Amino acid sequence: MKLVRYTSNGATRIGKVVDGGVVDLSGVTGPGASMKSVLERWDSLRASLERTKAPPIPLNSVRLEAPIDDPRKFLAIGMNYEKHAKEAEAAGIPRPAHQLWFNKQVSCIAGPFDPIELPKVSDKLDYEVELAVVIGKRCRHVARDAARATIAGYMVCNDVSVRDWQMRSPTWTLGKSFDTHGPIGPWLTTADEIPDPQALEMRLTVNGKERQRQSTDDMIYDISDQIAYLSTVMTLEPGDILATGTPSGVGAASQRFLRAGDVVRAEISGLGHIENVVAPER
Repeated sequence: MKLVRYTSNGATRIGKVVDGGVVDLSGVTGPGASMKSVLERWDSLRASLERTKAPPIPLNSVRLEAPIDDPRKFLAIGMNYEKHAKEAEAAGIPRPAHQLWFNKQVSCIAGPFDPIELPKVSDKLDYEVELAVVIGKRCRHVARDAARATIAGYMVCNDVSVRDWQMRSPTWTLGKSFDTHGPIGPWLTTADEIPDPQALEMRLTVNGKERQRQSTDDMIYDISDQIAYLSTVMTLEPGDILATGTPSGVGAASQRFLRAGDVVRAEISGLGHIENVVAPER
């Protein structure tokens, strides 16, 4: 299924994308339910969600919201694509010896077609197309070969970064957490629809011109490695978002940063696309 949060006639509901439209699932999930609460009840709700039929509402008549707006954690891994690690090394940033994780504060989450703010305090606004993994089961100390079973699904993510603020802190968190700098979506594609998440084509364009293109098979640490590593430290919970790294071609490598009015489109095969216009911070 492709699960969405959508707003229509002033109300936000959970739905599923069918035949180019949205089928309302609120009769199953309950009115006002969050996606996280749906994932927490997934085993009991799934069959009913799959069976629900209704005339779809045209996609172009609803507003698609961030599929998950209330995760407890939004974590991202740095320099996890081989070609990206090489371009970072060329810029003087050493390759990490271990998985390099940082927080994106959950207040940065934005919808798939919402504006991205260009901060007043920086002109070093950058893009990073990423595959986002959404955790579906509460888990700790997950073995690598059991990691895929903990995944609810996948989304497109843009790990928007403010590079000068990123480098002000060894944790990177400040430069990764400006409001609006975590657009995700356009929907949550459930894991059963993606046979191999390590064989997806990723692409990002700015104003229609390609900046990034790479398969997820270029990851240094694959998704199972990431879940096993993180769950050694912390309990992962339904709705937690893991951004799994970006390929080469980021703006910092060429000093081509985003400007007001730029249109940034990030897409991943099988998952759809998100598209965000850069707007000056008010």
